[in-house]
Amino acid sequence: MFPADKKRVEAALAEANLPKGKFDTVKPDVFTEAAFKTFILNLCPRPEINEIFTSFTKGKGFMTKEMLTKFLNEKQRDSRLNEELFPLIRIEQVKNLIEKYEPSSSNASRGQISPEGLMFYLMGSETSVVKLDKLAQSHDMTQPIPHYFVKSSHNTYLTAGQLTGVSSPEMYRQCLLAGCRCLELDCWKGKPPDEEPIITHGFTMTTEILFKDVIEAIAASAFKTSKYPVVLSFENHVDSVKQQEKMAEYCRTIFGDALLVDVLEKYPLKAGHPMPSPSELMGKILIKNKKSSAPASKPEPAKKAPGPEQTNGAVDDPEPNQPADPNQPAPANPEAGDAPHTTDEREEHDDHDEQDEEKMKNSDEGTAGQEVTAYEEMSALVNYVQPNKFISFENAAKKNKSFVISSFVETKGESLIAKNAVDWAEYNKRQMSRIYPKGTRVDSSNYSPQPFWTAGCQFVALNYQTMDFPMQLNMALFEFNGRTGYILKHDVLRRNDKKFDPFTDRIDTIIASTLSIKIYSGQFLSDKSVKTGVEVELIGLPKDPKRKYRTKWSTTPNAINPEWNEEPFVFEKILLPEMAYLRLVVQEEGGKFLGHRIIPLDALQTGFQHVCLRSESNMPLTLPSLFVHIEVKDYIPAAFADFSDALFNPVKTSKPPKTESLTYVCEYELPVADGAAPAAVTDVKAAEEAPASSVTPAEGDAAPPAEHTPEPEPEPEPQPEAKPEPEPEPEPEPEAKPEPEPEPEPEPEAKPEEKTEPDPEPKSEESPEAAADAVVTETKESSEESPSDWSDVTTVTCEELQQHKNFLKVTKKQEKDLKDMEKKFQKKREELLQKYSDQFKALKKKNGGKKSGEDPGDQMNELKQKLKSELRALLVEQHDQIKKKKEQNNTERLTKLLEMATEKHCSETKALNRMKKCKSTEQLDNDNAQSADNSGADGSPQEQSLKKKQASTLASIRELISQLNKDAVAEHAKKMWSLPGDLSEAVNSCVQPHFPEHVEKAGESRSESSGQYSHVFVG
Repeated sequence: MFPADKKRVEAALAEANLPKGKFDTVKPDVFTEAAFKTFILNLCPRPEINEIFTSFTKGKGFMTKEMLTKFLNEKQRDSRLNEELFPLIRIEQVKNLIEKYEPSSSNASRGQISPEGLMFYLMGSETSVVKLDKLAQSHDMTQPIPHYFVKSSHNTYLTAGQLTGVSSPEMYRQCLLAGCRCLELDCWKGKPPDEEPIITHGFTMTTEILFKDVIEAIAASAFKTSKYPVVLSFENHVDSVKQQEKMAEYCRTIFGDALLVDVLEKYPLKAGHPMPSPSELMGKILIKNKKSSAPASKPEPAKKAPGPEQTNGAVDDPEPNQPADPNQPAPANPEAGDAPHTTDEREEHDDHDEQDEEKMKNSDEGTAGQEVTAYEEMSALVNYVQPNKFISFENAAKKNKSFVISSFVETKGESLIAKNAVDWAEYNKRQMSRIYPKGTRVDSSNYSPQPFWTAGCQFVALNYQTMDFPMQLNMALFEFNGRTGYILKHDVLRRNDKKFDPFTDRIDTIIASTLSIKIYSGQFLSDKSVKTGVEVELIGLPKDPKRKYRTKWSTTPNAINPEWNEEPFVFEKILLPEMAYLRLVVQEEGGKFLGHRIIPLDALQTGFQHVCLRSESNMPLTLPSLFVHIEVKDYIPAAFADFSDALFNPVKTSKPPKTESLTYVCEYELPVADGAAPAAVTDVKAAEEAPASSVTPAEGDAAPPAEHTPEPEPEPEPQPEAKPEPEPEPEPEPEAKPEPEPEPEPEPEAKPEEKTEPDPEPKSEESPEAAADAVVTETKESSEESPSDWSDVTTVTCEELQQHKNFLKVTKKQEKDLKDMEKKFQKKREELLQKYSDQFKALKKKNGGKKSGEDPGDQMNELKQKLKSELRALLVEQHDQIKKKKEQNNTERLTKLLEMATEKHCSETKALNRMKKCKSTEQLDNDNAQSADNSGADGSPQEQSLKKKQASTLASIRELISQLNKDAVAEHAKKMWSLPGDLSEAVNSCVQPHFPEHVEKAGESRSESSGQYSHVFVG
């Protein structure tokens, strides 16, 4: 081990008291866990972890429980998580971690952890770089099959290249065991005397294998790794009725009941009907083969093209599935199908064969365009995956057949993405697409699957013979969801109410993310003493950050524990995090590959992590790893960074974050309360008129009150223009609710003042936008006191903010979305009950004609249990989704309320400061300096009072949202508690019309399912 660092290894063995001689052996009883840890610590010291440890302990040799708790909550926690839904880690939990990882028992008893203990924790299972729940099966498997990405293989039988490779049935076993769910079989006519159909790559020197052997290999391994359906993509060149009948017979006898022959009753092969889901086709094998519309009367030559009238349906070419292309091999002699072959025609046909062979060697589609139509026996096996030639997206939308699949060579697919990406994404919401490599990839190389995934293509078939980057990316995606081979597409690629453009730079329903990653060090990267470096890349949508970062080469030839102390690499705006991948590649100086790792962004754990590397074939490497710090945050444009800080901490950031905003004078002023002196009224008027004419603070704050004190109204010209505007605007008055205030009638001047205050409103619509109305109306309510009496200053309340039209608009939209979600689940529930009601009806009808001795009870109970299982899953999903939606809505409400409150508080503070200046100017003009000093002295307590009330408003907002979250959780718990009763009621309603004797009595279901724990909520 590590021959280049022999001395280093020997020193580490000596420190661990282990023999270090060349021919020495280590006894098992000596090589304990403690000895191994000592050896590793000395062989691969971790100075970077010691630096992190010191930064938190500030020089102490240990970390207390409180320090470790702070470290976990600040550095290891995802900052996007809600603290109420995902509570911070507690000291009790930290104590358990210390006991688990601290090597010193004395430190553990004192609740302290050493640098070694922290290192062992950072290498433990709690800090896995991948979210473990994402690895397990976690996706909804009840959606139609077009809503999933399906792990697919191209030319599965080959073990190497496309021209001279060896074919083997073992490749089918290996692909199925790797979770592949779509396999390709290139079927050709067998030679006499046996005439057994064979599988090979046509017109090449690849070896041949028997069709029967392949079917047996598939039957043996189809459902070992995944229980979900397998699709067999036949490229059928067998133009013999007898041999096609053999193929069909092998499929029926070897696959047995696993072969799906009959169409499911709920999913007829009709336009407008959806496809079944993977869960409904569990354990089934589906055949994709050219399907004939009528039984063939005689063999059709392999090179014959369909007649002019045969432009759609199953007689079309399934594999190219695209309009005529000059590179596509031309069909031979289109008129030959209408008359028997003469000698001349056969000679001409042979000439065409030679031309076709040459074209196929150089074309993108290869032999795919030369298939024959299936005869009656093979055609009968084709149902939900019927290949059809692609004509146009408009034609496909008009036909609306979800069971029709079109195949595209990669070059044609790239052209469609460049020109019709939105249409293709819409097409893939309804039906399926299969992509396959171009025929000129004779070395079995692969194209990148990512562009086709972003367009929603389901079957992106790759050459499994080559473990290149595209194949590594494919394996990284399908490693998740329990390795089922099915990955549920993102919501934007499934929902019909919105179109998705892969080339967009903004997605309305998705919050973009910012990824920051710092590479600290590597461990055991190579057994050679070489310089190493790390390449960091993001794979995502076309408009995502495409920059590829690379560290410098390590300063010294050291592959055991190299360090890179560089700035973090930042990928600023990742539009769709669920379809983005982080790729880390370690190379030695000179570019030799040492290891890599590809992880989907939504499965990435934040904080300090050890990333275990993989080989080129994506197999885990035992020792090589990278130590990194990962941070994923919601994307905030740089222009709004200061505002976001103020939004998340409004009390701390009470002043506007930008210096130029300090010079801005708000048009909205605190109005004069009843009983104020006329001089004060004119001062306030002057203070309001100043910003309208000038924006500079020196002139807008002090000078205008002195100029306009004698006659404020005649001089300003904008006044007459602004007066007619407020009259047709009755909106501000109902919001401000000033009716209870003006009780004293002798002051008619205050009301005109209130009417003239909205004058600047049309001007303000350009800058404050959403919060303009709130600022105007709420300023009136909060500030109707005399400037001389500042002790009663008020601020906007949480209730007032909730009544604002901008907030009401948000809540109405949320309520509408929630109702739509409930309707969607209600529709699913009704469809499920109708489906089983029909099955119960069919069962009763089936057993009605039989003898009375035969009891259908077993079949009925089995059917009822299936209904219960599916209905329970649906109801649980409904309750969970509604709870999640409510929590998201509450977060949106919190953000909106804080935004409105922050802007209002800034306006109140500015208005208060300006009123103080206005009052001081008036008193100085009257030579009453003493009074001015008193008013200045009163300002400080008044500001404190305002800040306290503003803080109280913010606290009440958070309390409101917290209560809403608690209500959502309580409602979810209540629904889960009542789930058994609802389930029993729904099942009874479905069973009673057909089998009333099997209806469950009240409480029977709960007692059976819960037993002695029936009073405990275990949802």
